[in-house]
Amino acid sequence: MDSTTSTSELIAASTLLFRVGEHLYGCDIGDAQEIISLRPMTRLPGAPPFVRGLINLRGTIVTILDLGLRLDATRAPISDGSILLVRYRDRLVGLLVDQVADVRVLEVEPHDGGATAGTAAGEGHGGIVRGVATCGEEAVVMLDLETMFKQVLLS
Repeated sequence: MDSTTSTSELIAASTLLFRVGEHLYGCDIGDAQEIISLRPMTRLPGAPPFVRGLINLRGTIVTILDLGLRLDATRAPISDGSILLVRYRDRLVGLLVDQVADVRVLEVEPHDGGATAGTAAGEGHGGIVRGVATCGEEAVVMLDLETMFKQVLLS
């Protein structure tokens, strides 16, 4: 470890990597339950644009969130991607991403609330950044999915 990283502790984590636009994001592999292909959704009237709708997955109603629109409201909705299914409390939630990329063990530098992690992906993300890591030469923004779900879904 060099002198620039000695002040903060790096945490090794098994990470699911996925792309949203040009950026590489990650979450703890333990957060992911299943990955499914994009399918038709039933839109919820009055819901924010990033709440793309509901699907019926084997008898379970799943709310689908467009991660691209959640992170950047000016971008077009994801029209060809994958749905990452995540368990949040007692419900299943789907995150629509452009592409699921890989699973890797990465050393994550916890986010301290400064601008560095948010600007690594283009702008701040409203407190949902857990940390940053690198995969090869590319920066990975580690998302705190639980915090995002608390912000988006009624608790």
